[in-house]
Amino acid sequence: MLWIIALLALAVAAWGVIAYNRLVRDRNRVTAAWSDIDVQLKRRHDLIPKLVEAVRQYAAYEQATLSAVTELRARAMETLNPGRLAETENRIGEEMRRLVAVAESYPDLKANRNFLELQVEISEVEDHIQYARRYYNGAVRNLNTRIDTFPDNLVARTFRFRPADYFDADV
Repeated sequence: MLWIIALLALAVAAWGVIAYNRLVRDRNRVTAAWSDIDVQLKRRHDLIPKLVEAVRQYAAYEQATLSAVTELRARAMETLNPGRLAETENRIGEEMRRLVAVAESYPDLKANRNFLELQVEISEVEDHIQYARRYYNGAVRNLNTRIDTFPDNLVARTFRFRPADYFDADV
């Protein structure tokens, strides 16, 4: 009888270690995935001043749009919460699309080589953000599911694992 109890205790302990390690692995994936998003958002934020300056040279009367993009960039760089950041990034995307639309009204700007290269670079960054967001949200889903499902939730509560926030930006 003592052997059965010892084997049962060993099995429970082994399960606890495995469950804990899976939770740590999933939490680390979320952290790494967020780092990927952060890198891409910084690339995007670095392109904004270049885009604003390029448009400013040709469309001085579009000052409100230029100011809005610059202000949103500053706000996004200060925001750490993925949920709140997603809202700001959505607005940045809208304003950047508006800036590119403004450029359509200026044939000289549309033909400017620097502006064309900038458009290509922005498009690439937007694609990378989208890929990174998908991976991050998948990692968040896996972590949150593990935290919420039995029996892993017993280990998650014991070691105070917290669900992560999704990054629901439309970028």
